[in-house]
Amino acid sequence: MREIVFDTETTGLDPLSGDRLVEIGCVELENRWPTGRTFHTYINPEREVPQGAVEIHGLTTEFLRDKPRFAEVADGFLEFVADAHLVAHNASFDLGFLDAELRRLGRPLIGRERVVDTVMLARRKFPGASNTLDALCTRFGIDNSNRIKHGALLDAELLAEVYVELVGARQANLVLDVARTATLRRDTAGVRTRPAPLPPRLTSTEVEAHHAFVATLGEHAIWRLYEEDLSDTTTVVPAATPEKKGD
Repeated sequence: MREIVFDTETTGLDPLSGDRLVEIGCVELENRWPTGRTFHTYINPEREVPQGAVEIHGLTTEFLRDKPRFAEVADGFLEFVADAHLVAHNASFDLGFLDAELRRLGRPLIGRERVVDTVMLARRKFPGASNTLDALCTRFGIDNSNRIKHGALLDAELLAEVYVELVGARQANLVLDVARTATLRRDTAGVRTRPAPLPPRLTSTEVEAHHAFVATLGEHAIWRLYEEDLSDTTTVVPAATPEKKGD
């Protein structure tokens, strides 16, 4: 399952009154795990950035003057997002600005059914508690010391960690599913292999000792999933013989 955790920075609070996007940051998750792929861009809002907004994110009118307009980055953003589910903190705010920008270009809007709001998740999990991004980072022990000002990509990266904790995916990824492990080991489609095998490191005596040990673990032992691979694909080094004195 592919998800995009994203955040935006803006010139103000209301896209209907002319406020615009100034930054978008996205982090890709695959099965609730970061892939390392991100999307980030600053945006020329084609208007002045009020001082109140600058105090929040630090992006001045002068800094943004030579940055691309939303029309120039829209295709790249939509291509990165594709048909993934979207995750945002107080999602209605970010989507309101994205929809306003897309509407100006005559592009399709982002459907609300694709969006997960982490504020709502946090309120259900921690009713009555503070559920700001900073508060959630503190609650989950996530280092947010670099968050001096708001920044779309940094906030998206922090939110991705918070989201994984909120949905319990970190613990789920640590569960050992024997059946799934067996399936994955046999499904090698798309997996890159070494052009040449690594040099063998096991002696025949070590392999025999391993088989003998596994035999004591019972017929459902997880090590039996690897027995076939070890027997069929591993070239072993013959057991060394003691050197004769004088050789």
